Amino acid sequence: MTLTNADIVDLIAIRRDLHANPERSGQERQTARRIARALAPWRPQHVIPGLGGHGVAAVYDSGQDGPTVLVRSELDALPILELGNVPHVSTHPGTAHLCGHDGHSTILLGLARRLHRRAPRSGRVVLMFQPAEEDGTGAAAVLDDPGFAPLTPDWAFSLHNMPGVPLGHALIAPGPVNCASVGVKITLTGETAHASLPETGRAPTLAIARLIDGLQRLGPGGPMEPGFRLATITHLSMGEPAFGIAPGQAELWVTLRAVSDSELAGLVAQSESLARDQAAMQALHVSFSHHDPFAACFNHPDATAILCRALEASGVTHDPGDLPMRASEDFGRFGIRGAKAAMLFLGAGADHPALHTQSYDFPDDLIARGVAIFDHAIGQVLG
Repeated sequence: MTLTNADIVDLIAIRRDLHANPERSGQERQTARRIARALAPWRPQHVIPGLGGHGVAAVYDSGQDGPTVLVRSELDALPILELGNVPHVSTHPGTAHLCGHDGHSTILLGLARRLHRRAPRSGRVVLMFQPAEEDGTGAAAVLDDPGFAPLTPDWAFSLHNMPGVPLGHALIAPGPVNCASVGVKITLTGETAHASLPETGRAPTLAIARLIDGLQRLGPGGPMEPGFRLATITHLSMGEPAFGIAPGQAELWVTLRAVSDSELAGLVAQSESLARDQAAMQALHVSFSHHDPFAACFNHPDATAILCRALEASGVTHDPGDLPMRASEDFGRFGIRGAKAAMLFLGAGADHPALHTQSYDFPDDLIARGVAIFDHAIGQVLG
């Protein structure tokens, strides 16, 4: 049973309403309420709010024994000022849906209509509207929430729209698809001095200079192949904005990424060891904090095969493209916790504005395609 024209019109209106009312990671309270209201006419057996913060799960249960299939979308928007000219532009300046999470969640709302009209023959489907994907904390918070334990999936599927790929064409492959990454904040503390007598203080200047070079040597980037490691320095501050003071403190932010979680852990350890060595050489105190942690995302071969067949049944062409990609995605945590998980990347258009750019908007043409893909995938597992 396909979506009707009326469904499509309604879903586009919902998507644009979500777009106009974005909320940042961990703040998705009103977005969650909008999702719950949109689900209500399609009568899931259970709606569980407040998972991992503001996450919402909708359960469609066949009443028969069988596996649990989870389909996941994201609720959060980005802290970026939208500059597009669309009528549904963000009404919250400085916050905007510039990654397509409004569209991904609308696809799940369309899937709810399909499940209401044709329930699975066995097992159950969990539609998981996840909070806080952008900062890497949402999937872990959902999985650690006691309210999620009864929903633990056997299978987990997700998609992300992908500008730069022809509209409606998909990228998918088994194995690694997204890098693990973490932000590391390195703080070096010494002692200020008069700018005419810098030798009387303990400035972090030389340590910072050596750190910049050393971190880039540890994570040089290059081709996406086994052993890939990348260190990207994203922020740097040192001392006070004055000409008369030799600095006594510096802070460096670096995003570290690697293809696997173990390789990322090694890169973090080497980076912190480098910082400790440089601090010791200059008699500085060093401290670290970690932010925006993302586990690597791996596609299980069985789950990947199901999505590939679903793409073909939906008339969607696909290939591996340039996978794995450098960008991170916290969906991988569902696979780490035991589900057979896979994610695909659905083309938003070869010339479509890139994700996280100020003129991006989710292409509504992908809504029906996304619903069809997940519907076919669920049918393979649950009948």
